[in-house]
Formats: sequence, structure tokens, C-alpha cells
Amino acid sequence: MGGSSGSSPCASCKLLRRRCSKDCVFAPYFPPHDPHKFAIVHKVFGASNLCKMLQELPVNQRGDAVSSLVYEANARVRDPVYGCVGTISYLQNQVSQLQLQLAAAQAEVLSMQMHQKPHLVEQDSDMSSLWAGDNLNSISHYIAVASNLSATVIQDPLKRESFST
Repeated sequence: MGGSSGSSPCASCKLLRRRCSKDCVFAPYFPPHDPHKFAIVHKVFGASNLCKMLQELPVNQRGDAVSSLVYEANARVRDPVYGCVGTISYLQNQVSQLQLQLAAAQAEVLSMQMHQKPHLVEQDSDMSSLWAGDNLNSISHYIAVASNLSATVIQDPLKRESFST
């Protein structure tokens, strides 16, 4: 932490070229060894806005707020228009596509099971309802789900190759 005790000023005070006081609001969250963390938040939100946001929060919530602001600032630098929303949209689209693939695979598995084991209907009376009616309903259900998902999965213009950079 910064202060007049001779320790290094926090990253924010160092970047802003000011003296780091004992009660510096930034010092607990922007240590001197990580100057990039404050620089990116400062670039996107500004030091004054950041200070106001932190002062309005209870001390026990400030660390989480700083983490969120750092994440959003990094996302804004990567994608100035959409920021985090671009990442969320991409991930939602990916989930929809995977749900579609899963429903299609489940329908295919059920269809294959019906074609490979039709004799179970005759051999096992307990299983007869599964193979006779319920399985057909399941296949119909998975096909319907796959159809609905394919209609709702839109190739999102926000889709990115990778968000892990």
C-alpha cells in the first residue's frame, strides 16, 4: 500500500504522477507491481469516475467491483463496441449450437437403438412401453428440439474466433 511511510506509491498514483496518501482509495486494489491493471481501467473509465464508483461502495465490495471493472475494461479494449456483451453473445450462441448438436445426437442414438433392438418389445413386457410409444415420443421430442434450436440459432455477427487473448 502507498503512503508517506517511504513505500512505493500505488499503480494509480504512479501513473497519475501524484503523491500516494495513506488513505488512497486506489492503493488496496492497484498495487505498484501491477501498473497495467490501473492503466487499462483508467483508459476506459477514467480515474475520477473510478474514484467516485469506489467511494460509493462499501469497502467489502470494492475488490469485486475493481475485478469487474478490470474485466470490462479489457473487454472494451478488445472490442470497443460490444465489450463484455460481445463475449456473452458469442457464448450464448455457442451454447445454442451445442444444444442443437446434442438434441440431434440424442435423436440419432434413440433411432439407432430402436432399429437395433426391436425384439425387446416382444421379450420384455416391462420395456414394451419404452420401445413402443415412449421412445417414439422421445425421438419426436429430440427432433422437435433440434428443429426449434436450428431456427433460433442465428449466426451472430458478434461471433469471435477467441476471447482468451
